[in-house]
Amino acid sequence: METILLIIGAALVALVASAIRILREYERGVVFQLGRFWRVKGPGLILVIPLIQQMVRVDLRTIVMDVPSQDVISKDNVSVGVNAVVYFRVVDAQRAVINVEDFFAATSQLAQTTLRSVLGKHDLDEMLQERDRLNQDIQEILDEHTDAWGIKVSNVEIKHVDVDESMIRAIAQQAEAERSRRAKIIHAEGEMQAAQKLQDAANILSQNSQAIQLRYLQTLTTIGQDKNSTIVFPMPMDLMQSVGDILKRSGSSGGTGGDSGASA
Repeated sequence: METILLIIGAALVALVASAIRILREYERGVVFQLGRFWRVKGPGLILVIPLIQQMVRVDLRTIVMDVPSQDVISKDNVSVGVNAVVYFRVVDAQRAVINVEDFFAATSQLAQTTLRSVLGKHDLDEMLQERDRLNQDIQEILDEHTDAWGIKVSNVEIKHVDVDESMIRAIAQQAEAERSRRAKIIHAEGEMQAAQKLQDAANILSQNSQAIQLRYLQTLTTIGQDKNSTIVFPMPMDLMQSVGDILKRSGSSGGTGGDSGASA
C-alpha cells in the first residue's frame, strides 16, 4: 500500500513539475488548448495543463540573420555576388507561430529573393555608390511582406559586392579617365580665368599712358634685383611702332631721291 502511495505521489509531483513553465523577460509562450489557440503568456511563471495544453516558446529579441551571397545580374549586364545582413524581431508571437511554419527560414528565403530582385533593377555604379538607398528599399519590401507573420524588419545592410577581376580593372580605368577629364577641365578653367584677368589688366593700363610707364619701370626694377649676367630690357610696343614708322619714311625718301638723280 505504501508503495502505491509513493508511486502516486511521485506521479503527481512529476505532473505538477511538467505543468510549470518559466519564461524570461524576452520570451513569450503561445498556449494551445486541445489544439486551438488559447492565449499568449509570459514573462514569468506560468502553468500549462499537461495533455490538454501545449506551449510554444517565442524569442522577442532582435535576430541577426546573415543572407548568403547571391548571384545578381545588374541592369547593365554585370554579374556580381552580393551578400547582406538582416535585423528583425518578432512583434506578434501569435502570428509568428500560427501564420508561418518557420518564421526564421521564411524570412531568410524572402530576404534572398528580394535582394536579387531589387539589385537586378540597378546598375553596378548604383550598387557601389548608393547602398543606403538600396538598403532602405530592401528593408521596406521585407517589412511589408513579413508583417503578416508578426515580424518587424528593422534594418538591412549590404555587406559586400564582389565584382569579377576583369570588371575591377575596367572600373579602375574608368575612374582614372574620369580623374584625367576633371584635371583637364580644371586646367582649362584656370587658363580661361587667367586670360580674363590679363585682359582686364590690359584694358585698365591702356586707359592711362602713365600707368604703362610705371609698370615698365617696375619691371626694370624687378629685373635689376636678380643677379643675372644677361639683362633684357623690355621695349614698349608704341616705341617700337614709332621707330618702325621712322624707318619706313626714311626708306621711302631715299628711294625717291635715287630715282630723281637717275632721271637727271
